[in-house]
Amino acid sequence: MSDIGHFIDGARIEGGDRSAAVFNPATGQVERRVALADATILQRAVDAAKAAQPGWAATNPQRRARVFIRFVELLNAHMQELAELLSSEHGKTVEDSKGDIVRGLEVCEFVIGIPHLSKGEFTEGAGPGIDMYSIRQPVGIGAGITPFNFPAMIPMWMFAPAIACGNAFILKPSERDPSVPMRLAELMMEAGLPKGILQVVNGDRESVDAILDHPDIGAVSFVGSTPIAAHVYAEATRRGKRAQCFGGAKNHMIIMPDADLDQAADALIGAGYGSAGERCMAISVAVPVGEATANALVERLAPKVEALKIGPFTDAAADFGPVVTKASQEKILGLVDKGIEEGAELVVDGRGFRMQGYEEGFFVGACLFDRVTPDMAIYREEIFGPVLSVVRAADYEEALSLPMRHDYGNGVAIFTRDGDAARDFASRVNVGMIGINVPIPTPLAYHSFGGWKRSAFGDLNQHGPDSIQFWTRTKTVTSRWPSGIKEGAEFSMPVMR
Repeated sequence: MSDIGHFIDGARIEGGDRSAAVFNPATGQVERRVALADATILQRAVDAAKAAQPGWAATNPQRRARVFIRFVELLNAHMQELAELLSSEHGKTVEDSKGDIVRGLEVCEFVIGIPHLSKGEFTEGAGPGIDMYSIRQPVGIGAGITPFNFPAMIPMWMFAPAIACGNAFILKPSERDPSVPMRLAELMMEAGLPKGILQVVNGDRESVDAILDHPDIGAVSFVGSTPIAAHVYAEATRRGKRAQCFGGAKNHMIIMPDADLDQAADALIGAGYGSAGERCMAISVAVPVGEATANALVERLAPKVEALKIGPFTDAAADFGPVVTKASQEKILGLVDKGIEEGAELVVDGRGFRMQGYEEGFFVGACLFDRVTPDMAIYREEIFGPVLSVVRAADYEEALSLPMRHDYGNGVAIFTRDGDAARDFASRVNVGMIGINVPIPTPLAYHSFGGWKRSAFGDLNQHGPDSIQFWTRTKTVTSRWPSGIKEGAEFSMPVMR
């Protein structure tokens, strides 16, 4: 029997016969088991959602907003509990987990403004005796498929706007760290959300396929790897669903010769190695412009990388913890080996890292490569680990061309004191989120988050104004009352003159 089942119709329920192990990444030991849903479990969630959603959609937006006011209060009250629970399954430090929760909480604060955000438009006198107005109505039932690396933030990025807009929502979180999403659902109930509006169906690919197949689920949001994002988007849209799917990244940071190199080095350390590099907005490629800049940057980076403290989440002094699974550990180490084989210079080698008392944990020591070239696997592929590659560029145009030619287009940054260079870079680079002297340019909740190229599929992004558009449909009404209606049939195309 699994320890973690599902959350359906306002309560936890037990799972079925299938389950998966949930590890403590620091020890490598199985801590819990999570149920894996099939189509029958999903149908129970859909049935509960169908029963509850019409009443929730008819609830005025002020009352929907009040649920999120109370939910934000509960998140703050339970912050330490949630962060420790998150860290125990993901492996990131407790302070990093708090950041995960807070960035989700901020989207919940944003949707408290749903009475204003969901307003339509009105034109009086659009034609003789004719008024025209638009209204936003919920899609109905939405679903979210979320990754392991942000088990609090990304679920809230999805369910907060969806529910605030009047939808019911079915969350399929990662089976690697499922406990926090279950607690979020319980806290939403405590905040006053009706039963059936937010449900958690734990599972694997079988659960994802059931979501994509179900005719009553009208919209799907996904975050994960690019191959799966492309698959989910294709299958969802083929079945007539609205879809937004976000994939992988290879985020560059360009360091101009006039940049403050101490500031740039500190930014690369935090953005490249924080959360063991398991962030879709992590900087994994540093691009210094000019040999002198590159030499000075690497000289500053190497001792900082060597000094990074790695440990379990229970160590408050740790800079980062283990990666999430044994398979992730092996993939990262294999790519480091591949980088050496292809001719990159491994300046700091973290492959031999071992921690006494945690020998079976999924730890990877911090690695720093120099003289990486665009044909190497460590440059082309998303490593998703504590590995930073330095790609030297001769000039600004060569540096700009690197992120522009890469398949991924999630985030990019430039460090410079030159306003002209920064403005030109922001205007020309074909990447969705740009940082100017900001290493991780994740937009705040009232702007939208999303990449370009193979990093995103669909034309509406997460949170901010795009999220309200994604989780609603626009209905436009043209109204004329009897006093303005002429007698007799009209056969020509109507025009407003």
